[in-house]
Amino acid sequence: MAKLLLFIALFVVPCLVSATRMVKNPLVVQGQVYCDHCRAGFETPKTRNMAGAKVKVVCSNRKTGDVVYEKEGHTDSTGQYKIAVSEDHLDEICDAVLVKSSQPECAEMSPGRERARVVLTNFNGISSNTRFANAMGFMANKVEAGCAEVMKVYLEEDD
Repeated sequence: MAKLLLFIALFVVPCLVSATRMVKNPLVVQGQVYCDHCRAGFETPKTRNMAGAKVKVVCSNRKTGDVVYEKEGHTDSTGQYKIAVSEDHLDEICDAVLVKSSQPECAEMSPGRERARVVLTNFNGISSNTRFANAMGFMANKVEAGCAEVMKVYLEEDD
């Protein structure tokens, strides 16, 4: 009897716990990566989507901060990425994170736009399996011509 209980404790219970983390239909983290040609820190009419940028989904333990899950992906020709996540991360903090630019002339991560929080669980009332992350961006090394005029629009005050 003791051997049976030991077997259950060591093999069966961990398998059941792992099985509950798997989701029937994978959750998909979807987002956009861009190059900020005006170095504005946000998207403008001069912003261009970036194909081939490397991004990843990172989930950390809520209490310890230890990384417990990572999965990489790349943006397609339109600058969009889709990363399938087959596990539920109910009690974890998850982010989509920029890893590397595909354009050497636009490789500096835009402060505050280098990561986007995503909720990766099916236990939150969201019926869709797609989780949309805020756009993330890199800044160009040099400000593009015409950016001064673009920025004037954002700096104008209402009278």
